[in-house]
Amino acid sequence: MPAEPWMEGVYDAERMREIDRWAIERQGIPTLELMEAAGSATAHAAGEIARSAGVHVVCGKGNNGGDGLVSARKLGETGYDVEVLFLWPPDELSDDAKANLARFEGRSRQVDASEVGRALDETGVVIDAIFGTGFSGAPRAPAEAAIEAVNGADAPVVAADIASGVDASTGEVDGAAVAANVTVSFHAAKLGHWIAPGKWRTGEVRVADIGIPAGTPVEPAAGLIGDQVLALAPRRGRESTKFSSGQVLIVGGSRGLTGAVCMSSEAAIRAGAGYATVAVPSDLEDIFEVKLTEVMSRGMPGPEGSLGPEAEEPILEAAERAAAVALGPGLGRAEPAFELARSVARKVKAPLVIDADGLNAHAGHLESLAERGAPTVLTPHAGELARLLESDSDDVAAHRLRDAREASARSGAIIVLKGDDTLVVHGERVAINRGATSALATAGTGDVLTGVVSALLARGMEPFAATCAGVLAHARAGRGAGERVGTESVIATDVIEAVAAGLATP
Repeated sequence: MPAEPWMEGVYDAERMREIDRWAIERQGIPTLELMEAAGSATAHAAGEIARSAGVHVVCGKGNNGGDGLVSARKLGETGYDVEVLFLWPPDELSDDAKANLARFEGRSRQVDASEVGRALDETGVVIDAIFGTGFSGAPRAPAEAAIEAVNGADAPVVAADIASGVDASTGEVDGAAVAANVTVSFHAAKLGHWIAPGKWRTGEVRVADIGIPAGTPVEPAAGLIGDQVLALAPRRGRESTKFSSGQVLIVGGSRGLTGAVCMSSEAAIRAGAGYATVAVPSDLEDIFEVKLTEVMSRGMPGPEGSLGPEAEEPILEAAERAAAVALGPGLGRAEPAFELARSVARKVKAPLVIDADGLNAHAGHLESLAERGAPTVLTPHAGELARLLESDSDDVAAHRLRDAREASARSGAIIVLKGDDTLVVHGERVAINRGATSALATAGTGDVLTGVVSALLARGMEPFAATCAGVLAHARAGRGAGERVGTESVIATDVIEAVAAGLATP
């Protein structure tokens, strides 16, 4: 996908191979020069975090092992006591790795996997050079046991390019994987560094320039969301009114779940919507009248304490005046409410954000959303996405990018798969939030995100950019709230208070 100006490009394994070929074959850069720069960067990182002068480099037989051999030589030349451990016979090394073995004058030996743990006793730092970005699947012997030994060592770990066992193209981990403290990524970051569960094995990501020139014709596979996206939101001018600033309608609410609608609507106002209205069960409307000061309310017919199909016509009437609609906060799981949600979602003509029980209503009905003519944004966590795909939440957690892409393909919607690595996926477009905060791991923060994204859509941003901006602003607001009251003490309304700062342009 072409990178947006507000994205930092990240790559998959195939695209990195194309970049390497371009640099070597079209730009005439020798492979050994690239390996020298990669290994030098890895050595520098290892030297910074080593606890003592003892260094162990655990090498595979491919070019990643060659990177490790360069780092071993560089560290040895600066006074470190370095030992290289080969998991396969050295004569099976790649040609470039063999060339660097010949240049290494320190200690090296082939070890059985069972010996790796003992070899790493009292080491100051471990360099993981077992597998590179071309790896996928589950490590087999001897790598599997060696990876477990590296993880068991009482020393920091630096991964050369990617933690062994992590799929660079997806972030999937199908078996043992190194848990690195620092990963030195060569030329550019990879998807596997930023998508869970690979993200949790990566540690700090340091991107190293290894001499590949600018101007590569290879487009990135995805992008990290940058602060510049926040500048794309239209600003109010002298002639703006509450109506031209963007009207948001929030549909939801049921007995015991009135707070969700309140938080979504208040977040929408805080995120710049000029006008917000909640469409809620008529017998609960007094609650919203008391709780909401800046937000209008409209009571809708339905079963006691809930919404039902009889509310469809007045909701669609209210939606005609809205620049964006949010569907689902606090809706509840009664079948009449689900029936209403499915029908309203198909018929609303404005951009639509579906969250919470609005998503659950579409379990087994995901394809019906493809009938919509206006932009649609779905904001599931792993459990909700599993229900939409009629899958399992553990499976979604293990294959986040795959399943977000499937949901987008089947629904035609922009998918926001929430998490520490929140993914925004629409067809071939993939954006990744480089980090949320554990302060957002509390009830109601998803409702806040729904309100923020709805407001940005109502303000007229391009839908994919609006969604990415909402995700970023929400994460920044969560961090700000955590800094103010403490991460463990954040509640969703704290995040609403911090939305303005989260949306502030750099």
